Amino acid sequence: MGSGELLDAKALDQACKVVWESPDCVRTPLLKNIEKLGFVDVPEGVQVHLKLENMQLTGSFKSRGVASQMAQAPEEIVSGKKQLVTISAGNYGKTFAYFCKSRGIQGNVIMPITAPDSRQTLIEKIGCKVLRVPTADLMMKVNQLAKEEGMTFLHPFDDVSIIAGYGSVGAEIVDEVKPDVVLVCCGGGGLLSGVAASIRLLGYNECKIYGVEPETANTMQLSLQSGEAASLSTAHSVAAGLAPPFAGKICYKHASKFADGVITLSDSEIAAATKVLYQRGLLVEPSGAAAFGAVMFGKVPDLRGTVVAVVTGGNATPSEMAEMFEQFAL
Repeated sequence: MGSGELLDAKALDQACKVVWESPDCVRTPLLKNIEKLGFVDVPEGVQVHLKLENMQLTGSFKSRGVASQMAQAPEEIVSGKKQLVTISAGNYGKTFAYFCKSRGIQGNVIMPITAPDSRQTLIEKIGCKVLRVPTADLMMKVNQLAKEEGMTFLHPFDDVSIIAGYGSVGAEIVDEVKPDVVLVCCGGGGLLSGVAASIRLLGYNECKIYGVEPETANTMQLSLQSGEAASLSTAHSVAAGLAPPFAGKICYKHASKFADGVITLSDSEIAAATKVLYQRGLLVEPSGAAAFGAVMFGKVPDLRGTVVAVVTGGNATPSEMAEMFEQFAL
């Protein structure tokens, strides 16, 4: 799929059809002109819209990628003949578990010990096995299970088929507005890759596209600075979904070609952005609020015209939200 591990127009079109025809995905709403609704103060003439992927069927954008990934998977996987294993702090694991259950596949999720316990409980309830390991040991455990038990690894972000599925987010954005700036929460880089590639492939070459990462888990920023996919064993954040220990190699190639850079936020800024969205009636997990936070805290270098921030997920419990607001004295 794509050319030399890069998404192309044909692959994007095929993936969008898969996503839009899937019973496991919906076209999410674009909440327009939030500056008029008291969400954020911006310069005159700037219009800010939120792409609400927290309204996706499994509570996050991950459904799009997994639908595309499963559509491209070989028969030995979709038939359930081999067990699958993946790594996730929560949202990909939840969606992965949902798809495995609906297809009769035994799935296994390797989860960092820093992820909320509620994510493990939810994934196990759906039917996948969960193993908790330190963040730096995630891939070592995957490789061990693949070697010793013959499991097949589905990558949660560094896979062109999953990036293609995420490209449907960008396609939906430009179907509704002509964006001047698009902001995307960035962990491993899959969503940033898909959104940036699709917007470019659909002809929006003047649009500025930025990933938004935690300061303490800025693997894509480090990748763009060093010229290769970077690792960060100490990666951690209140936004657990944005803190994998490495950026994807394929994702780095997409980000370096199609995106304009990476913006970083502190954990306190991410928490404050989450609180503002919550106060305005939107349940958004910290990992899903980072792109909005970049606007809220004036971090976007060339804020102008029509701005779209992708709200990536809403899988947070009331107790988790209350605990975070208390931790940051919000």
